[in-house]
Amino acid sequence: MHVFVTGGTGTIGSPVVTELLGNGHTVLALARSDSSAQALEAVGATVLRGGLADLDVLRSGAAQSDGVISLAFGRDYGTAESLAAGIAEEGAAMAALGEELVDSDRPIVAVSGTPWVPGHTATEDDPLPTEGPVGGRAASVTALLALASRGVRSAAVRMPRTVHDQGAGGFAGLLTAQARRTGVSGYPGDGAQRWPAVHARDAAVLFRLALESAPAGTAWHAVADEGDTVRDIAAVIGRRLGLPVRELPVAEFGPFGPIFAMDQPASSARTREVLGWTPTHPSLLADLENVRP
Repeated sequence: MHVFVTGGTGTIGSPVVTELLGNGHTVLALARSDSSAQALEAVGATVLRGGLADLDVLRSGAAQSDGVISLAFGRDYGTAESLAAGIAEEGAAMAALGEELVDSDRPIVAVSGTPWVPGHTATEDDPLPTEGPVGGRAASVTALLALASRGVRSAAVRMPRTVHDQGAGGFAGLLTAQARRTGVSGYPGDGAQRWPAVHARDAAVLFRLALESAPAGTAWHAVADEGDTVRDIAAVIGRRLGLPVRELPVAEFGPFGPIFAMDQPASSARTREVLGWTPTHPSLLADLENVRP
């Protein structure tokens, strides 16, 4: 396939582009900066210049392609307001891409998050909650999946709270960054809450599999580790940085605080069985051993 990819230089996007190119696909990738364009061209992708807010550029990229992988998200999400703005921008982009594919039977794979389901481990059958700080993102993905009824082979790959590579990325990466700033490797609540995780290169394989074969209107879980406790994650970070480890108030974690405090394990059993996805890269706790003081 000739695949249009947005967000192709991010933690997930870079390995996705490499995975596609390494498996016989060609890639047209959105780039908003010279540095992104150079990085994409260096690995063999063709570049389409523009940003996530350039809806006509997005439509053009989708029109030129046999399928789309939508990964881009704004870089500013340090406040509740900037997070909401980023979610709105992503939703508009996703809607534009999906509409361009109506009645074509072409695939589009969007990135989403594993749901928080009180009392049990989330599965692919659980709906995404449309309330809360990231509820708008769930609404956008749900609308994209509904395009299955209009001739779009839409699918969502739900990512866990930490997508990591060499000890960096995701919620664990945010904990590491905060520990460096504050001198404390902290966690909200009692730290017993669990976060699922996946290595970025394992996630990339699942995006390719979903693009190639996922049925229309389906959601899949890119979960390698069902749930490490946040206390264990903070303990490895603290040890690697030589910092004390302790509980901190939820408010210390900014707009992500309420999400950080949730117990949110997730399973990928159906994804592995149906799509044949098998993670092979290091677990989160093993990968955090790459964090350098």
